[in-house]
Amino acid sequence: MAGQNELIQDRRSLYHSFTLQVLASTVFGAMVPAILWFGVETALFEFAPVRTSVLGSMLATLLGIVSARRVNVYPGVKQLGSIIPSFIASYGIVAIGILVLRLGYSIPVFGVGFVTSLSIYLAFMTLATRSDQNVFYTVPGGRINRLANVGLHTRRLTEPMLPNHRGAIIVADLHADHDDSWERMLANAALQGVPVFHFKQVYEAATGKVQVEHLSENSFGSLLPNMSFMRIKRIADAGLILLVAPFLLLPLALVAVLIKLDSPGPVFFRQFRMGYRSQPFRVLKFRTMRVATEELDEETRRRLAMTGDKDPRITRLGAFLRKTRIDELPQMWNILAGHMSWIGPRPEAVELSRWYQQEIAFYDYRHIVRPGITGWAQVNQGHVTELSEIDDKLQYDFFYIKNFSYWLDFLILARTALVVLTGHGAR
Repeated sequence: MAGQNELIQDRRSLYHSFTLQVLASTVFGAMVPAILWFGVETALFEFAPVRTSVLGSMLATLLGIVSARRVNVYPGVKQLGSIIPSFIASYGIVAIGILVLRLGYSIPVFGVGFVTSLSIYLAFMTLATRSDQNVFYTVPGGRINRLANVGLHTRRLTEPMLPNHRGAIIVADLHADHDDSWERMLANAALQGVPVFHFKQVYEAATGKVQVEHLSENSFGSLLPNMSFMRIKRIADAGLILLVAPFLLLPLALVAVLIKLDSPGPVFFRQFRMGYRSQPFRVLKFRTMRVATEELDEETRRRLAMTGDKDPRITRLGAFLRKTRIDELPQMWNILAGHMSWIGPRPEAVELSRWYQQEIAFYDYRHIVRPGITGWAQVNQGHVTELSEIDDKLQYDFFYIKNFSYWLDFLILARTALVVLTGHGAR
């Protein structure tokens, strides 16, 4: 899927050239400022801390560009939206590497390298975005009408004539029976180097969803996600918790005290959720709602499990905890126990999950990966309760499973951080 998305972006302006972007950003962004300030001999040969910082800035810039370009193949990513998180992450990783290796460094040189290289790359992508001219020409027949309202610049072909302008892309339902004249036009388009895509790939690239009319294989031709990545992801999940837990213990203890002072009831909320491979587990969260006092039947528990953002049961402190997602942090225990991951489809209450299984085809397939504290559906759609919205949410979950990768996890993490820090966006 990712490779197909890259092809869609193939016929763009020179500003999209990877080589040109890297050369301009690393040389004029990371190297030239240090040379102008210290001189060539000092910056590159004589003074080791400056040399280390220049080389580190160049490496971080290269990693930032690769990351930003890779993440940009996913739908819903504005061309400029992924650049700053990518550069922050790449410069952070290189800075940690320099500290671990105990190399000499210059904070001003490293900082200036970050600002100038980021500015140059942003300028490139701004010009590239303005020069994009992609037009999707749709071939009539089959299920092509599904592309009608997905935010693409589309034109319907009325006769089998090949578009001849730069940026033309042809989209057809390649599983439909087209007349020979249309088939010849599609073959000719491919021979002429004009991109031809099956509507399904374009729909998924534009919406970030996978249709829930049948199970959809991933790029390996399998229903199983990338198992190597799943194992590495499991190790990374646990490692990150061990890294951040010492710094979070005191703030989490303070939150626990505030919850006790805010409303009567336990500090933690425990609920059985449907987890990895449809195995129920007990999720652990900070309590954000008032405690129910009476015994409830199954239908009532299912209804109450659908929590809206303006639910009157939410406490004053609970509203803040939910907005900032602090209430989710105790789930680090679930991650350590192997029930969850940092990133994946959100686990539903068992009562809701069983109901959705009865109402929505293939719903169980979302449990093929570990559920997460945040996920693709959360950053695109936010909290939902209606059955029709759940169907949309499932399409986002299927897209995540089909495109299960480091890069998609990075994008979700960056967009989640944006929501938490700014308070804006899906949640």
